[in-house]
Amino acid sequence: MRDDIISRGVTEIISESGLSAKFKSGKKLRIKFGADPSRPDLHLGHAVTLWQLKKFQDAGHTVIFLIGDYTAMVGDPSGKNKTRPVLSEEEIQQNANTYLDQVGKILDIDKIELRRNSEWFKGMTMNDLIALGAKFSVANIIERDDFEKRLKTGQEISMHELFYPMMQAYDSVALEADIEIGGTDQRFNFLAGRELQKKIGQSPQEIIMTELLVGLDGKEKMSKSLNNYVGIDESSNEQFGKLMSIRDDMIIKYFELCTEISEAQITEYKSQMNDGMNPRDIKAKLAHEIVTIYHGKDEADKAEAEFVSQFTNKGLPEDIKEIELEGNFDPILLVVNLGATSSNSEARRLIEQGALKIDGAKIGDLKSTISVAPGMIIQLGKLRYWRIK
Repeated sequence: MRDDIISRGVTEIISESGLSAKFKSGKKLRIKFGADPSRPDLHLGHAVTLWQLKKFQDAGHTVIFLIGDYTAMVGDPSGKNKTRPVLSEEEIQQNANTYLDQVGKILDIDKIELRRNSEWFKGMTMNDLIALGAKFSVANIIERDDFEKRLKTGQEISMHELFYPMMQAYDSVALEADIEIGGTDQRFNFLAGRELQKKIGQSPQEIIMTELLVGLDGKEKMSKSLNNYVGIDESSNEQFGKLMSIRDDMIIKYFELCTEISEAQITEYKSQMNDGMNPRDIKAKLAHEIVTIYHGKDEADKAEAEFVSQFTNKGLPEDIKEIELEGNFDPILLVVNLGATSSNSEARRLIEQGALKIDGAKIGDLKSTISVAPGMIIQLGKLRYWRIK
């Protein structure tokens, strides 16, 4: 039973014996997966865990999708070298509203137990918070790698960040979770939940950690803040184009973590690459497979044809977005007015990376003046185009 559910991409289980015992009990298990709506979109890195959750759901267990609308106001410090900005309740709610549609591309939404941790945190008193804090030691929390690194480099750690692992741990208590699933970067938070359950008198949750998907840059884990992601809800053309940009040595790993194709087929692709087949052709199969998952085969076929036309035949995409603009702009203001970014700093970063082109000419001078005119083609990166009306 265990081997039928635990799929590829799982890197660590705590504890193997406890997990086996829960499977043998025949009990319908409660599987917790939490996501803080700090940003509106989920990406393929999140999907690695969602595929594992699907295995449990298909086996008849209860998947609890926990929207961390309260913990999002704190911000998970895991792996962060600085304090995250605090989001407003309105921003959190807007982001949360997009999550279920995206999750529904992999999981059966009708069978999910949807919860929000504001259910229990909103009614907590100061006495409740003090009682919860008494079950944790400051020394233990400060020993976290991310906190320890920040202390050594003189980076600030805000008091509210110390609450985060306590709050995520209490989520497991409130939900009476049997198992918690997530990426390896959540190890400390998962263990905190396990220990708190023991202290409260609950059976401790078992932990299943999934591999972190490396982003498009080939270096860091996939992350929206690093702009190295492929969004679950992005258009078929965007997904296909981004996936065609990954390094050749990442192709097989993406097949393993982002698709459900068989091990035999993955082995066949490995053999073909080793025998000298152009990695680009295997990468196109990968892109087609992933786009099919989120948009269907017809859209995947169109996205592949569009990519071939645009990049192999050096043509422009057929579905260029039209926008009404007039006047003179500096490059940063132009990018912001296109709606391509939400901040001047992000626009500056993209331009400095050489992402902005006007009618095919790269724009790098931040002080230059651009006079927009009807028919002008503005390109940002490899995949985004606008035509001035």
